[in-house]
Amino acid sequence: MYDELALERSIKSQFGLDIDVRQAIVSHMPISHTADATLFLTTKKQLYLYISGQSKFLLSDIKKLVSRIGLKADLYVPPKGRPQYFDEVGRDKFREVFPGRAHVSSDDIAFYRTLAPYNPALILISEVKDGEIYQFDTDSHSGWRLAAKFAYRRIKTS
Repeated sequence: MYDELALERSIKSQFGLDIDVRQAIVSHMPISHTADATLFLTTKKQLYLYISGQSKFLLSDIKKLVSRIGLKADLYVPPKGRPQYFDEVGRDKFREVFPGRAHVSSDDIAFYRTLAPYNPALILISEVKDGEIYQFDTDSHSGWRLAAKFAYRRIKTS
């Protein structure tokens, strides 16, 4: 219960979301040598993944980790008070590479958005692929092993 309260406070301070953790599916599972993740359900039946660690993660790293864990992301939550965070960083990085370009479209910055620093990360999950959640394991031949079985698929409503 203390971990859930600390997680709620951390999410509130870093992402500005009021989330009530109903159930932790997997808590503090390793996802790299220096990072861990907590997968949890809210009282509104939404599944979130919270990643934190000592490494300097980029959005591209987080996307790759989410896929390796066996999840499909619906939304990468930007830091508190910066709803356009990924686009802002993408534009800045694009301008570093192409300083003469005046008009920058969203297609131009698609790659550069993935270079945004993103640690800690909060991801709204849309689906657990094959109902299996994986964690990092150096002893496994693939580098990943089964952490839990959990079926979840978010159904979009209008």
